Amino acid sequence: MNTPVPGAAQLPLALRYPPDQRFDTFVGAPAGALAQLQALATGQERGGVLLQGPSGVGKTHLALAACAHAETAGLRSAFLPLATAVGRLGAALEALDTCDFIALDGLDAVLGTRADEVALFHFHNRAMDGGRRLLYTAQNPAAGLAVDLPDLRSRLAACTGIALAPLDDDARRELLRCRALLRGLVIEPAAIDWLLRRVGRDLGGLTRLLDQLDRASLAAQRRVTVPFLRQVLATEPGAQGGGGPGAVA
Repeated sequence: MNTPVPGAAQLPLALRYPPDQRFDTFVGAPAGALAQLQALATGQERGGVLLQGPSGVGKTHLALAACAHAETAGLRSAFLPLATAVGRLGAALEALDTCDFIALDGLDAVLGTRADEVALFHFHNRAMDGGRRLLYTAQNPAAGLAVDLPDLRSRLAACTGIALAPLDDDARRELLRCRALLRGLVIEPAAIDWLLRRVGRDLGGLTRLLDQLDRASLAAQRRVTVPFLRQVLATEPGAQGGGGPGAVA
């Protein structure tokens, strides 16, 4: 994945924000959530939003989609995976002060580090004072975040909360079907059902598995059938889904 970075305006939109991670490819959003995030990204709504849910439910997907949506409206956006800035968050955030919309992904990673919490508190205040919009993603709702700094806790509590839940099997089936279509991958319905019975529920793992199947199908010039899946999963280590950070976490 090509992670968007500040100052990367010279890169095409699809390189900075993966084209399969858009609002119209997201499955299972709560009612009204996509419209709310679109309005935040384009400035029709102000303030901050805290998008929360367990790993693998699509928080990163929506954060990237919101950034892409802002840029299609002619605004400057930035996506920052906070786990990459632990211990030096202040400097990373200063580079985002000129952006209209900022997605800060993985809030839990920097909580408990005082310098980072202070930097985030000041950045949040600057953003709100300057009319910029913030999207945070986290595992827990504001009340359950391990925030040491009381002032930061109050700022996060003031954000609008959106909760994502794990997909049921029907939604996972639809997600796999849509992602396969985007890749031009021909995968039979029976093969999708077979996969869903054998792989983990993490959306990042499912997406990585589709990438493996796409490569294998192209190399073999075969449709994705149940026998083909058995062959691929038997010969490619790590193909059985699983967790871990992914582009759609």
